[in-house]
Amino acid sequence: MKKTIHVVGAIIENEQQEIFCALRNPQMVLANYWEFPGGKIEQGETPKQALSREILEEFNCTIQVGKQVAVTLHEYEQFFVHLETYKASIIKGTPQILEHAEARWVPRNQLLDLPFAPADLPSIQKLMAEL
Repeated sequence: MKKTIHVVGAIIENEQQEIFCALRNPQMVLANYWEFPGGKIEQGETPKQALSREILEEFNCTIQVGKQVAVTLHEYEQFFVHLETYKASIIKGTPQILEHAEARWVPRNQLLDLPFAPADLPSIQKLMAEL
């Protein structure tokens, strides 16, 4: 039986309606895919707490987590991903790339130009529907 990994992703939007996207490095699982930054929920954490911690660890900035955008269950070859995405905004700091290969601010209508991890696609579709 495949294991299910429960993860959270932050859809961080700036005042120019650009969304912060991160490129997974070649050593990561799902290497070279773009994603909404975030990570695994640890025992005893709420999804929002996990998201705040992950963004601090991976990008050295503090976010405020807002409303949920989507909940997706996606089957990859080795495992299932249960992904919850939330809108968020940076309240302290500027993102620094500590673990990813690259990160950039992408206009909402150009998100699909990047090769995103499949589990992120339902969230992107919801963002496009808001335009």
